[in-house]
Amino acid sequence: MNIIWLQGVTCNGNTHSFLNHPHLATLLDHFTLIHHPVLPCAHTLRAVMEKDLPCDILIIEGAIQDNLNRADHDVLGRIIHYAAKANHIIAAGTCASFGGIHRQIDPEHIGGLVFQGDESSGPLMAYRDKIINLPGCPIHPEWLANVLLSLRENRTPKTDALLRPLSLYAYLVHNGCLRNEYFEWKVDAKHFGTKEGCLYYEQGCQAPYTHGSCNKILWNGVSSKTRAGTPCLGCTEPTFPKRNLFETLTHMSIPATMPEGIPKRTYLTVSGVAKSFHIKRLESPLIPKKSDA
Repeated sequence: MNIIWLQGVTCNGNTHSFLNHPHLATLLDHFTLIHHPVLPCAHTLRAVMEKDLPCDILIIEGAIQDNLNRADHDVLGRIIHYAAKANHIIAAGTCASFGGIHRQIDPEHIGGLVFQGDESSGPLMAYRDKIINLPGCPIHPEWLANVLLSLRENRTPKTDALLRPLSLYAYLVHNGCLRNEYFEWKVDAKHFGTKEGCLYYEQGCQAPYTHGSCNKILWNGVSSKTRAGTPCLGCTEPTFPKRNLFETLTHMSIPATMPEGIPKRTYLTVSGVAKSFHIKRLESPLIPKKSDA
């Protein structure tokens, strides 16, 4: 299958992440790279812009911007040209999926392939049925490899309303987090980098709202943000990046937005019960006792 990888407005983070796939060379043996910005490929960017080259899978990295030119050609125009030819289109990363951080600069002229944030008004709406969004800042290399190999085997992934594969985004980053017991008993981490405590209430962790498999398909096979003691930033969602990244907005100690799927009344009841318990096993010198907090 022939792959063309084009870039919009990007920091190259998804390309760099993909280069870290442990079996990249073996993976690419199953495909023909017509063009890639960094990897060895059959054609230059100028050839992609000027010629009509074969394209089975079109991969877009970066947000789409009006009047963006590369190699003396309109990028969006060539993306649309190859989108019409391709059997599948992959938005690699949050910027290509929803506009991401670049959209914050000029939301009227910068966005994703189909979605501008969570609104369906992108320039590739006509090719929506071909598009698979793989948001992440950056994308996990295994996510892209998983989708590419599925397409090679003629298995198109089932997707959610935001065109994300259900096999990768059907559950929350909160699932699989090693700090879930701290979350349930309302034991808070006071600093980044600690092994103990929940990062949600005081460090702004977005894992209870964020769809992704970061705590199931680990980075480099060993870690994730929450395992390293850093809050999830919600980078797979169309709302990324939110303001005040390291803060969970609360009203009288109650989260302004309930964790996904939990009714407010249920949350308040369970939280009240949890806070009344003193779980000595979960204490550490770095976490004040509830009576001291």
